[in-house]
Amino acid sequence: MSKPELICVGAIAGAFGVQGEVRLKSFCAQPQDIALYAPLLTEDRARSFTVKLTRPVAGGFAARLGGIASKEAADALRGVTLWAEKSKLPSLPDDEFYHADLIGLEVVDTGGVRLGQVRAVHNHGAGDILEVFVPGAPAALLLPFTRAVVPTVDLTRGRIVADPPEEVE
Repeated sequence: MSKPELICVGAIAGAFGVQGEVRLKSFCAQPQDIALYAPLLTEDRARSFTVKLTRPVAGGFAARLGGIASKEAADALRGVTLWAEKSKLPSLPDDEFYHADLIGLEVVDTGGVRLGQVRAVHNHGAGDILEVFVPGAPAALLLPFTRAVVPTVDLTRGRIVADPPEEVE
């Protein structure tokens, strides 16, 4: 039996106070929903945590994680990402995707010519950018993840049809 697919839903920014609470950054569309997807796992699946949000704080929430009872234990988790089983997350509308669903997809242009493979999805505040590994190219192809540039995402066939702007070809 294969392991359930995981989606990154948050990260621990460090301890909050001296009673074992952590400062939790949520990557969820509704930030408070992170607690609904517990137990949350570390990326390597070695640890699992129940989550109780205690109050909003700058940049996220103060939270209690199961098994974390001291400032030192909370500090030791700084930088750890938290993952939820994809099956626990809400279904998305047809035109929305989890980043994890896009990584690894083949990218072809509107004529069917293979451009490469999605290596990462970035968002620096102005919208999602697909990083496409192009074999033999000196640098990755960066495509804005907009309907104009990426008109088709076919998860069933494992590919994306892209219409790159002239300046990025």
